[in-house]
Amino acid sequence: MHVNPYLVFNGDCETAIKFYQQTLGGEITMMMTHAGTPMEAQAPKEWQDKILHASLKIGDTVLMGSDAPPERYEKPRGFSVSLVLDDTGEAERIFKTLSEGGSVQMPIQQTFWAARFGMLVDKYAIPWMINCNQPG
Repeated sequence: MHVNPYLVFNGDCETAIKFYQQTLGGEITMMMTHAGTPMEAQAPKEWQDKILHASLKIGDTVLMGSDAPPERYEKPRGFSVSLVLDDTGEAERIFKTLSEGGSVQMPIQQTFWAARFGMLVDKYAIPWMINCNQPG
């Protein structure tokens, strides 16, 4: 069994997934628009290039997403995408990059359970928790 986050975007899924690939690494394994699919006829002309489904493979995890039509989009609430790392420098780099243009809920810092931990909402309205394990 695998649990993979599925994120819904406000029309900027393609840009977000490419940003996550650049920031987190991994491979975009799918980036499907409405155009050319059975959904094409049901989508407005201005929506043809919006993402119907995207997948970004990062290690053993797949981060998936799509665009929601404006009348169906709701800002994400009640969850965070949690990244767990073993390298403090990498945790700080990812936190800094993801927080650019977004908002920091808790600055990345040492805690009693982690070498580094921080919380943010990125410029695409996605909440993240960055956790870097204690050495040893």
